[in-house]
Parts: sequence; structure tokens; C-alpha cells
Amino acid sequence: MTEINETKLPGVGTLHDFESQSGGRIGVIAHHADRREVVIYDSADPDRVSEGVTLTAEEARTLADLLGGTSVTKRLDDLRQEISGLAIDWLPISSNSPYVGKTIGETELRTRTGVSVVALVRGDQPLPAPGPDDELRAGDTAVVVGTAEGIDAATELLTARAR
Repeated sequence: MTEINETKLPGVGTLHDFESQSGGRIGVIAHHADRREVVIYDSADPDRVSEGVTLTAEEARTLADLLGGTSVTKRLDDLRQEISGLAIDWLPISSNSPYVGKTIGETELRTRTGVSVVALVRGDQPLPAPGPDDELRAGDTAVVVGTAEGIDAATELLTARAR
């Protein structure tokens, strides 16, 4: 299996890169604002980007599908861990969420879905055991625990477009 390197880029996002079998180096920068940047490094200077393209979240999903997205989907599915009916998942809070700027309590997430937020990840900082008064911000990732069905409902609730 190809080794993927992960590098945190403070204030930007995360870079994932790997070396292809032919010796080229390719990277994807996952920006905090739901966009992706695909970069190809210069073969003469491995720290210099020779080509790059910025993609919206939808364009990135389309490219993943064209490249055989099943392996990407499988890796994401592997992030969900189920233990005797208990599921854990990481839900990104996009700027389109109707709950950006609202508190966890205002989402009524536990009452509506049976899912609890056990942590927030803000940039590189984990915020363990947030309370009902903690605010959700665009770019946060909510770490949630509940049933698989509850997490599906929570995903729908938190990612619905603001009206």
C-alpha cells in the first residue's frame, strides 16, 4: 500500500502527499474552508509545486469518483467505529451549517438524535467534553457518539444548509 504523509499546515489545513511508483510526488491540501488543492511537485525540487489546481468540495468528490472513489469511501467508513451498537464519528461543521454561531445546546442534538458531542476539534486544538454553552464554528469537527442511525440523523441536522 502507498505510504501517505500527513502534514498539519497551521491556519491552512492539512497536506496529504505521497510518491507515485513512477517517482512523482502528488499532494492534496485540505483547507479548513471545505476546498481542496491538488498539487504536483517539481521532480527536480521536491519542495517546489510545479502544478496545482483548487477544487470546491463538490469538484473534489467528482474527482475522487473519477479516480475510483471506493477506496476513499472505504477509508472514510473505517473512521466510523462501531462497538455493540455504539458508533463514533467525526462530523465537519461547514460554513453552510445552520448551527454555525449557535451553541451545542441550541442544536438540541441529543434530544433530536440521541447523539452526544464528546469533543470539538478546532484547527489543531481538541476541545474535550464541550458543554451545552460551547459554540459551534465553521471549520470545527464535532466528535459524536451514539447509534449509527442517530449519527446519520445528526449528520443531516448539522449539515443542512442554513435558510
